[in-house]
Amino acid sequence: MIRILFTIIALSIASAGFAQESSAGSVVRRRDNAPGQAAASPGVTARMQSRLGDNAPGSDIDDSELQWMRVIYRRLDLSKDANAPLYYPDEPIEGQDNLFRIIFAHMADGSLKGYEYLDGREIFTPEYQVKMRDVLDRFYIPYTDAKGSTEKNPRFAVEPSDVPAGEVQSYYMVERWEFDKRQNRMRRTVEAICPVLHRSGDFGGEDVRYPMFWVKYADLRPFLVTQNIFTSDDNNLATATYDDFFQLSLYDGEIYKTRNLKNKSLMQLHPDPDELAHAQDSIQRRLEGFEEKLWVPSLDELARRREAAAEAEAAALAAAEGADTPEASAASSSASKSVSSSRTRRGSSASKSSAKKPAKTPKAKKPKAVKSSSSSAARSVRNRKR
Repeated sequence: MIRILFTIIALSIASAGFAQESSAGSVVRRRDNAPGQAAASPGVTARMQSRLGDNAPGSDIDDSELQWMRVIYRRLDLSKDANAPLYYPDEPIEGQDNLFRIIFAHMADGSLKGYEYLDGREIFTPEYQVKMRDVLDRFYIPYTDAKGSTEKNPRFAVEPSDVPAGEVQSYYMVERWEFDKRQNRMRRTVEAICPVLHRSGDFGGEDVRYPMFWVKYADLRPFLVTQNIFTSDDNNLATATYDDFFQLSLYDGEIYKTRNLKNKSLMQLHPDPDELAHAQDSIQRRLEGFEEKLWVPSLDELARRREAAAEAEAAALAAAEGADTPEASAASSSASKSVSSSRTRRGSSASKSSAKKPAKTPKAKKPKAVKSSSSSAARSVRNRKR
């Protein structure tokens, strides 16, 4: 009986330990497959995910939490100084690549997806996903099948000199301006990027633009957070990343379209160049001033606005009178301020004096007595009696 009792106790202890281990394993599996957690894309390392932090793909704010949103299309000309970090270095130097080489390399190894460029709309669904082999054939880029390439997961090898990084001289970009009611602030985010090839025709002339494909910025962002770049000629240290460049909106791009019901570009809506430039400026001003209009300004802000308006009015008057020099405009503004201050002083002194001395009311003149005929007749009667 004692042996049987010890055997039963040993079996119960072993079964309890096995159940504890199995429950611990289930907890680990449940944590790995937590709902709402973004699955890592192929080629995205743990370092990339840690660099993204709370802004990792899958943690974006849902549209239901937004109060207002507008979609803007921009054209980034890489010949502008502000956009130069996206183009240089045009050749790989000490582990630094330009933006297109990063996009092209990850699409060639299958870790980044591209989508068809459709004129007037963007659809980021699997049926509109491009095949890298078709892209290489369409733009006449030499390639070979890379090691480990399969029919389901094709990979391609392209020589660095055959990558058309020098021909990508502009980008199309989809930009979203959102007002987040949860944080009560405006956010400007990049939704997608499209590299554009500039190639001359068979008979020369101006370059022809060939939009290649769309890339979702959320899919591209993990590969940009680890690539340091130069953003200024004054600092020769690569202290920023490509992601910082886009998150801080350091680029300079002109607006060529806004999402509208007619799905037309600004050039179609405003054929005249002057009207087109005016429309672009007005859209940019409305976007930048949208957040300011949501809040009631303080008294200090109102005072600063009045001062700025007075200075602008004085400068306009000086320009109208022919005083184009900054000294004359400054003098006119100071003169206008002194005149206004003297007027206010005069007005205040006059009001004070009027308050001390009450105004004299004019005395009403008594009306002259009109001689009536009855009084003269009575006097004549009295005179005759005497």
